[in-house]
Amino acid sequence: MKNTRRARNGTKGVDMPAEYHLDWSKAKPNPYAARLKDTVAVVLAPDVAEVFPTSESVNSLLRSVIAAVPRPGRRSTARRRGQHPRKRGLTTR
Repeated sequence: MKNTRRARNGTKGVDMPAEYHLDWSKAKPNPYAARLKDTVAVVLAPDVAEVFPTSESVNSLLRSVIAAVPRPGRRSTARRRGQHPRKRGLTTR
């Protein structure tokens, strides 16, 4: 039987150079894929990268911002306890 190359769904009717026709029979699984599974890459602007040279410095700042910004649906501690801040003696008058 003659081996013929079949066009994939995305390449039907597209003329591709010969170097792009890959022999998938020789493909191997990536041994490093498991290490990269939970990795997210973010590209920083050059001026931001000068201020934050390491991923630890970026992550610590972002965690502090996350903690400082109130999230929708997340109530303050006073309201969770069933007390309003003004009822505990914190009046603005």
